[in-house]
Formats: sequence, C-alpha cells, structure tokens
Amino acid sequence: MPRRTRRARRARRGLTIGLLVVASIGVITLDYRGQAHGVISGAKRVAHDAFAPLQRGVDALARPVGSFLSGAVHGGALQAQNAKLQREIDALQRQTHQTQAIRNSLRALERLNQLPWGSEIPTVISQVTALSPSDFAATVQLDKGSNSGVAVGMPVVGGAGLAGRVIEVWSSGCTVRLITDVASSVGVRFGTSGNLALVQGSGSGRDVAVNLVAPGTALHKGEVLTTSGLQNAQFPPDIPVASVRSFSSTPSATQETVTARPLSDLTRLQYVDVLQWHSQP
Repeated sequence: MPRRTRRARRARRGLTIGLLVVASIGVITLDYRGQAHGVISGAKRVAHDAFAPLQRGVDALARPVGSFLSGAVHGGALQAQNAKLQREIDALQRQTHQTQAIRNSLRALERLNQLPWGSEIPTVISQVTALSPSDFAATVQLDKGSNSGVAVGMPVVGGAGLAGRVIEVWSSGCTVRLITDVASSVGVRFGTSGNLALVQGSGSGRDVAVNLVAPGTALHKGEVLTTSGLQNAQFPPDIPVASVRSFSSTPSATQETVTARPLSDLTRLQYVDVLQWHSQP
C-alpha cells in the first residue's frame, strides 16, 4: 500500500512538471508571435510597480555613498583649482591698484606742468617720501636735495597751490614745512583792492587762520588768497595759497576772524615742485 502511494505521488509530480513545461513553451510561443503581448506586458507592469519602491530606496541609499566617494576622489583637485583661481584674482586686483596709482601720479605731474609759474621760475620736480609724525609739526620729506639744486628757503608748490617752504636740505633730500604747520606764516593778498593779510598754520589737516584783516573788510566765501610778493617776502607773488571758508567779527574785535582752506591737499601730496627762487632784499 505505501509503495502504491509513493508511486502515485511521483506520477502526479511528473504530470505537474510536464504540464508546466508545456504551458511555458506555449507562453513563449505566443509572446514570440505577439499574441500574448498584452498579458505579458501587464505582468511586467505589475512586477515593475511592485519592485519600484524597493529600487528607489536602494538608489536613495546608494546615491550619498556615491557622492561621498566622488567628492573624496575629486576634492583635492577642486581645492587646488580654487586656490589657483584665487591667486589669479589677487594678481588682477594688484595690477588694477598699480594702474590706478600710476594714473594718479600722471595726473599729479600734469597739474604741476599746468601751474602758471612753472615757465617763469626754474623748478625741481620731487616726490614726497615721508610725512611728519606730529599733528602740529606739519612737514614732509622730498627725494631731491642739494645734488639737484634744492636749497633752504625755496618755496614748494603742489596740487593747486602753495605747499610750504624748504627748511632743511641734505645731498639727496630735504624737509619742507607745510603752510599748515603752527610755525608757518605766509603773507597774502586778496580782493580787488589788494588787501594784505597773514596766513597762519593751525596744525596738520586743519584750516589755516587768516590774521590782520581789518573789521568790516569785504570778504566772501571761496575768495582766493595769493602770496603778496612784498619786499623780503619768503615767496614770489601771485601763488594761490588758500580760499576763504568762513569769516565773522564782533563790535569790539580788532580784526576779522577768518579761516581758509589750503588749495593744495596737503594730506595727500605725492609730487611737488621746488621753486628755485630766493627772496630779494
């Protein structure tokens, strides 16, 4: 009895396997001929929909790992490239600043060439090499000295007007006391009547005081004060010095209170002209 049961089971298995083989061959044949395309395509769609979420999950997990590995491989190259680009940017910025500095120097030299006294009095073009360390002792040093014909007492002009006067000279340089120095005084003239006054320094970067202006003297803002050029004066005549900025007076005052701004920007001097001129007794 057991033997018959086992034989029956084997026979059913063989029959089942045979039927499956025949069915598979039939499906393949139909698919090849195109007759079962709709059924098989539907099965494929069902399988795709079933496995798509799993595939997306695997992709989401694998993508960061891939990005990390790619960054690790190419990170060093990117850093080197960024460093190279930064060096090129820095070099271009330096060239831009140098070009601007050259342009500023050329403009300063052009202004000196356009000054009216340049053709009348021999000049020595000089470059400022140092500024004074004190607010009150307003001085600058130049790169031209006795070897270039510079001497103590020579006037110095820069920008739009008078800058100062040479007070010390050595072979390759000199020191100039600016008109804003508290020890500086310049005789000036202004107005259609040729009124005289004295410009006194008040310290580096500050407006100058205009003294000896009689009360009631006609003044207006922006009026230009020029060197007087009187006998024994320290400067030749008609060099612009400063422009009137403010003026006021009180009934009991012995003179007008007048302030003026130097026409030359003494805090940014770069090139100046030393006038080879000596006061005449």
